[in-house]
Amino acid sequence: MDPGPAVDRDGTALRHGLRGPQTSLALDGDGACIARARHTAADFLARVQSERGMEVSARASDLTQLVVSELVTNACKYAPGPILLHLRVTGAVVEVVVWDSEPGLPLARGADPDRVGQHGLEIVTALAQSVDAEREPAGKRITARITLDDGAPGR
Repeated sequence: MDPGPAVDRDGTALRHGLRGPQTSLALDGDGACIARARHTAADFLARVQSERGMEVSARASDLTQLVVSELVTNACKYAPGPILLHLRVTGAVVEVVVWDSEPGLPLARGADPDRVGQHGLEIVTALAQSVDAEREPAGKRITARITLDDGAPGR
């Protein structure tokens, strides 16, 4: 019988499931949750690299943190209630999954140099290999996939 994941002092766990390493973090939408989510992503990828020996480029780590920051920021701004961040590695890809309680699916807006803000989904779409948005029985789930070893300099 599996004793379950070991939980870190910050409440996250690095689990090794059938689909590879994964971790989850529940957020309450307060002002500190965006930074906490970003740090969780950086720590997760560092552990994937050190504990599993998987290649994670510096660029992939930076992109993952930015995608996490944008998706969690959008959830904090537009969805009342709790937020769930789930990170998992599948093959050579990290999946960033953010669930929130707002059922409306986001739409990337067209480019507008005069618009201040509301570029988060545009940024995520430009950085990730793919982005999916799905309605859930309660709320929605956004999944962005980022290649871990992109061969970029600075690994």
